[in-house]
Amino acid sequence: MSEKIRPQHLARKAILYVRQSSAYQVTHNLESQRLQYAMQDRLHHLGWREVDVVDDDLGRSAAGTVARVGFERMVAEVCLGNVGGVAAREVSRFARNSREWQHLVEMCRVVDTVLIDLEAVYAPRLSNDRLLLGLKGSLNEYELDLLRQRSVEARRAKAQRGELLIAAPVGFLKTDAPHFEKDPDRRIQEAVALVFQKFRDLGTVRQILSWFLEHDLQLPARSVSGETTWRRGVLRGPLPDADESHLRGRVRLRENGAPGAVRSRGAPGIVPSSPARGVARLYSAGA
Repeated sequence: MSEKIRPQHLARKAILYVRQSSAYQVTHNLESQRLQYAMQDRLHHLGWREVDVVDDDLGRSAAGTVARVGFERMVAEVCLGNVGGVAAREVSRFARNSREWQHLVEMCRVVDTVLIDLEAVYAPRLSNDRLLLGLKGSLNEYELDLLRQRSVEARRAKAQRGELLIAAPVGFLKTDAPHFEKDPDRRIQEAVALVFQKFRDLGTVRQILSWFLEHDLQLPARSVSGETTWRRGVLRGPLPDADESHLRGRVRLRENGAPGAVRSRGAPGIVPSSPARGVARLYSAGA
């Protein structure tokens, strides 16, 4: 038992805070959950009989960008003076932003509540512990920024190699290898080919759109869930085989399906997109 834990701390309850940052971690990182819940044994060993587990924030990030009901409830209990100790397996579980972290540490200092992790017990009323907690909070925030920076750099490097495939466009399927394959549905293939055939015949995106609307033709569109549906209008999404520079753009439609006003410094009816993508973006009517 730590000398920093005194009878006035044990007279109040302890709170064990359990958190994981994403729904994926909640589903797949089950060992992490078990280790966090096992901290109850450490609290009982330190002398607490009443231990409340706050796990409302499973799947919620501690970066400060989303509301955390469990964290707010825990801080409220601390402010009321009902808690003698708050615990987490790692202190980074509490917060990864300075605002929430410093608020928690200050409230624990005011009401004399200790913070506990797997390695140590921290008493915010002691200057050395308060300094250590401040350093840990800064390191936790920096670690999150570092992870984000590494993720962005990795995505940029993958994009430079042409291997960053986020979602398959209409008419194509994403495979295990870093490339697309044509959809085996012949109707979808013929519909995609028709768009390029009409471009060769008509020459502009606006005329293609008008032709499809005039003939009341349906073309494939991909829903948010990834399913292919058919609707009146033209394709939505990038077409990797489009090497014509005139097709690097998008058309904006009014709700009735008629071509709408387009603000562009390029050709009429086209809003230029990044040349690096080299794709056509044609928006379906009513989308």
